[in-house]
Amino acid sequence: MQQRLGIDIGGSGIKGALVDTENGKLLTGRLRIPTPQPSSPDAVAGVISQIVANFQYEGPMGVTFPGIVKNGKILSAANVDEHWVNADAGALFSTTLGQPVSVINDADAAGIAEMRFGNGRDVRGVVILLTLGTGIGSAIFLDGRLLPNSEFGHLKIRGKDAELRASERVREEKSLSWKKWSGALGEYLAELEKLFSPDLFLIGGGISKKADKFIPYLKTHVSVPIAAALLQNEAGMIGAALITEARN
Repeated sequence: MQQRLGIDIGGSGIKGALVDTENGKLLTGRLRIPTPQPSSPDAVAGVISQIVANFQYEGPMGVTFPGIVKNGKILSAANVDEHWVNADAGALFSTTLGQPVSVINDADAAGIAEMRFGNGRDVRGVVILLTLGTGIGSAIFLDGRLLPNSEFGHLKIRGKDAELRASERVREEKSLSWKKWSGALGEYLAELEKLFSPDLFLIGGGISKKADKFIPYLKTHVSVPIAAALLQNEAGMIGAALITEARN
């Protein structure tokens, strides 16, 4: 058994768990701490330190971030504090914790986990995973290989970022019915289908637990198969743990 700590930074919460990277299962219950406001680099690093201390973990760990990540450096921060832009998150976390830390885009991490252990496993062709939460994260794969930092949540739909129309936060804030919200999400999927001709859409994030309430509506908008992510909102933590295998 290979045990690694995976931590998933979100706009509303930061969660972590110990993961068995050989089978993609959580070895512990997850610990979730609300994302500090403002979510500055130092404040988030402090929360991550709490999570590491809770699990008394020592060793390589993976951390996700809701933005573009290149070689540990953050290049965008749509749903967290703007001071993250151009911050070297890998160096910050590694220095703060005194342990090696790999950093990856949050949706990319979820996609890696879902393609290895979830409903993307053994699927050939183009797979697009979308995580619906505070914003919309995306990951795109060709024959199981990731094209990182796709950021399809910022695709413009009638002049407005898709995540400002079809994220879970929008559904909750506007008290939209599942049918009405699915109309906005379906319009977005139709645009992605037109641009990328995917073989499968996967819908992830915590909302995937309620897939039966909205996926039937989505199927009226696109011809591509649509499935809920099997790993649901555990996928980010599992994917974060998995990247330590390749990077450490």
